[in-house]
Amino acid sequence: MRRMFHPVGAFVLTSLLVASSAVAQILNLQELNTEDLRRLDRQRTVVIMPGGVLEEHGPYLPAFTDGYVNEYRSFRIAEAIVARPGWTVLMFPTIPLGDGGGNQVGKKQVFPPTFHVHFATLRAVYMDLASELGEAGFRSVFVVSGHGALRHQQAIDQASDFFTETYGGRMVHLTGLVGPSPPAADLKLTGDEQQQNGFDVHAGMSETSELLFLQPGLVSPAYRSARPQAGSNWRQLVDKGTEANWPGYFGSPALAEAWRGAALLRADAQALADLALRILDGFDWHTLRRRADGQLTDDAIKEYNEAADQHARFIGEKQSTWLRRKGLQ
Repeated sequence: MRRMFHPVGAFVLTSLLVASSAVAQILNLQELNTEDLRRLDRQRTVVIMPGGVLEEHGPYLPAFTDGYVNEYRSFRIAEAIVARPGWTVLMFPTIPLGDGGGNQVGKKQVFPPTFHVHFATLRAVYMDLASELGEAGFRSVFVVSGHGALRHQQAIDQASDFFTETYGGRMVHLTGLVGPSPPAADLKLTGDEQQQNGFDVHAGMSETSELLFLQPGLVSPAYRSARPQAGSNWRQLVDKGTEANWPGYFGSPALAEAWRGAALLRADAQALADLALRILDGFDWHTLRRRADGQLTDDAIKEYNEAADQHARFIGEKQSTWLRRKGLQ
């Protein structure tokens, strides 16, 4: 029997799930051969594509923070699908590519360890993979690549639309949709703590808590003494991020607790799993708003996205100039 797929650092989940008959239906693509793939019922197999991005998360969290979170979400979605008799999940290797980084909120275009690929590259990668899956007869694909950058979201949305319209199946960027909000987790924050954390969008209390739950060994113990970098809206975050000594996070990592991360992730993963099952039952996901569609209404977001796009054009022209000089374009 093939080894079950489980996210890196699945901690106690691994021991709990190894004995489960359901995990035998969650197949790791990396371990399969041609005959394994040939035997899959394309109509009853769901391909799940976890995504990540190499993105700075300040001095306390690893560059692949989004990837670890998306792997956890993906496995929870897979569990929900294979709990239904006759269904199989084919788990793709995590795609460690994404567009944009939290540093771009502060219009800092170079900020290691953010090593991102630009919009056209990311879209091409997902379109190529969509084509391979479609030509191979797969009809249900869920992408789990939660990452806040607008262009990242749009690239995967467009690749998903290409698959759906070209192959007559469904490729759904689950983390790109605004579905019903899960019940709010009780994080037991006081009013002062909520103000200290502010608009927690990147590497603050929430993500630090999630990594303490998923990958505690990768969280720097210095997070406990982190100074708040709070703002209550996008304009304040842009202003904070443009400061010369901005450390690469917003909010207050010092408030992080592993139990808070567990509560946040479990609620989020359950909401995504519920949405995936509804889609398999025939729900039209096109009726939901896409996250990327709602990100251009704020002037501060427009401002930092335009700065990022300008930098992308600059890099693109530098690459094109070299290719033309070498006769490769």
